Amino acid sequence: MRPYFSFPFVIMAAVGLFLLLGLIFILVQVGLVTVAFAKLGMSPGQALLWLLFTLIGSGVNLPLYKTSRLVRRPVLRGQFYQFGTGAPLRMETETELTDQVVAVNVGGCVIPCLLSLYFLSNIGLEAGTLLAVAATGALCYALARPIPGKGIGIPVLLPPLGAALAALLMAPPEVSPQVAYIAGSIGTLLGADVLHLVTPKTKALLDAPMLSIGGAGTFDGIFLTGIIAVLLA
Repeated sequence: MRPYFSFPFVIMAAVGLFLLLGLIFILVQVGLVTVAFAKLGMSPGQALLWLLFTLIGSGVNLPLYKTSRLVRRPVLRGQFYQFGTGAPLRMETETELTDQVVAVNVGGCVIPCLLSLYFLSNIGLEAGTLLAVAATGALCYALARPIPGKGIGIPVLLPPLGAALAALLMAPPEVSPQVAYIAGSIGTLLGADVLHLVTPKTKALLDAPMLSIGGAGTFDGIFLTGIIAVLLA
């Protein structure tokens, strides 16, 4: 199966990218992002590259497998414009049956996992890290909710708060920023997405054509976790 490129999402992400880069520039000036990624042993330039690749990757989903169910997706059949203005007047849509695909999002899953593995190679895998991931995962599992036609959604601020608290309580101070990032990223992916995908009760409610691990409703939470959790740890 080929990667899925969500072009409407990519366009929205591109607009968001310029807005976010402006915000990042301001944050860098006041030192917040610099401090956050300095705690992780990264330079401001590396931090900006990470954010850029994450945003670009948010529009790319790598398919893993197809589920055994057919779901409905909306399809645009016609669009009518107001005469003389060119403004859209109305749209006609209908639904068609399609295979449900489970995929991983590059920006919301692949990149955070690779960065987490990099930090683990530096600090080693300790019991405190596993406990922090488990605690964050349990919190995210309890908070996540199915969104009809989209996937799974989770509050944006609570996962990084939980990850930061878990890292402060369960990891040595010198590695708490890295543990906060790992717990926030891996814990959110496991608790919000993976566990719900394998839980029959929740899986039955997921009717989106594509279930993207680290995408759609959980991308924002995972994306912000890397910054907020480290700042708080």
